[in-house]
Amino acid sequence: MIEIVRGDITALDVDAIVNAANSTLLGGGGVDGAIHRAAGPELARASGPLGPCPPGEAVITPGFGLRARFVIHTVGPIWSGGSHGEPAILRRAYDHACQIARETPAIRSIAFPAISTGAYGFPKDRAARIALGVLLDNEPHFERIVTCIFDVESEQLYSRTLAELR
Repeated sequence: MIEIVRGDITALDVDAIVNAANSTLLGGGGVDGAIHRAAGPELARASGPLGPCPPGEAVITPGFGLRARFVIHTVGPIWSGGSHGEPAILRRAYDHACQIARETPAIRSIAFPAISTGAYGFPKDRAARIALGVLLDNEPHFERIVTCIFDVESEQLYSRTLAELR
C-alpha cells in the first residue's frame, strides 16, 4: 500500500526512512539536515565512512534517535536541464533504496521524501512520476510505503500522479 502523507519524515512510525542525502553522507540542508538532527550525531559517525556515495546509489545505517530503525541514504541528481541523465539517476536512487530495503528482512515499511526536488531543482511533476512508478513496482515487497511530502501543492501533485499511474 502506497500512502501520500504531508508531514515530517523523521516522526513517521516506519521501519526505515530514506534520506535524500548529499554525496558526503554527513548531513546538509532540507530533509537531509532534518534527519541528521533528529537522529543525533551518531548518524553522521555511521554514515560518513560510507561516503562518498555517487548519485543513484544508496547505503543503509541504523536510525539511532529516530522512530525508524534504519535510514537508507540515497543521492539524487542535481537538475541540469534533463539532458545529463538526471531522470535515469533519480530512478536508480529510488531503485537502489528499495533494493536495500528488500534485502533487509526487518524492513516491511518504508518512507521516502521527494528526492532531488528541493535544492537539487528536479521538476516536481517529473520526479513524482519517476518516484511513484518505482514505488508501484515495489509495492508487493512491502506492507507499507509512504511518500512523505512537505507542502500542500506537492501532496496534491503526488496524489494525482499516483491515481494516474494506478
